[in-house]
Amino acid sequence: MPRTGHAVASKQRRKQILNKAKGFYGARSKLYTVAKNAVEKALYSSYIGRKQKKRNFRKLWIIRINAAVRKFGFNYSKFVNILKNNKIKFNIKTIETILSSENLKKLEILKLLNVFV
Repeated sequence: MPRTGHAVASKQRRKQILNKAKGFYGARSKLYTVAKNAVEKALYSSYIGRKQKKRNFRKLWIIRINAAVRKFGFNYSKFVNILKNNKIKFNIKTIETILSSENLKKLEILKLLNVFV
């Protein structure tokens, strides 16, 4: 019985890597070994980037909330403390959206906070 190779599977595996490396500069998109390293690093970096994006947005929301509530004599930590002490459930992203937009809800929320203080 003749021996069979694994050419189909290995070619497919190499092709997948080279397809993921499309658009990379020079040998990084042409040579398998170099492309494999480049793709691995790109996937690793994209994983880290997804985590950093969440972190950076949370920082941004906190900065914006802090700026909005300082106009009314609070800072971020006191603002959050008041919300927690009064058992008000809150979502930082939602609060940031409300406070960053110039509307009446913002004033109503901050008037309520002055009542709680």
